[in-house]
Amino acid sequence: MFALVWIHVLAAVVWVGGMVFLSVVLVPVLKRDGGLARHAALFRTAAYRFRALVWGAMGILVGTGSVLAVGRSIPLTVPSQWPSIFMVKMGLVALLFTLTLLHDLVVGPRVRRILGTDEALRSAGDRLLMRYSVIVPRVSLLVALLVLLAAVVLART
Repeated sequence: MFALVWIHVLAAVVWVGGMVFLSVVLVPVLKRDGGLARHAALFRTAAYRFRALVWGAMGILVGTGSVLAVGRSIPLTVPSQWPSIFMVKMGLVALLFTLTLLHDLVVGPRVRRILGTDEALRSAGDRLLMRYSVIVPRVSLLVALLVLLAAVVLART
């Protein structure tokens, strides 16, 4: 069981640590002096590489988390019998997975398409999406941190 906990925590660290690095370190450095446009290829490459890690970490988290929950006698198929903190954690995890899907499959591809379009040809909707596209990763990071908090509370109960 110890190894499963370690693997579960390691997958969470990879995912959340990468989110923190991208949003708190890489993006601000690249944005300095209007440099994000000049370094778009670097950011895109880092984000694609991180995406592969995220999806792998998500799979590991689902697999190890399921085994760990069953090991704690939490009936996965009967949500009405889940401890409250486990229910909160699973709700946050579902939200985080949804935000990740939204970012990777909807917002990200649309932003990439818009970035390939001349600014003068962008619609009002394109400009609005560009302005607010940064919200999804920021909310995702906040939700990921709340998942970690719920995990600590769960581990202490």
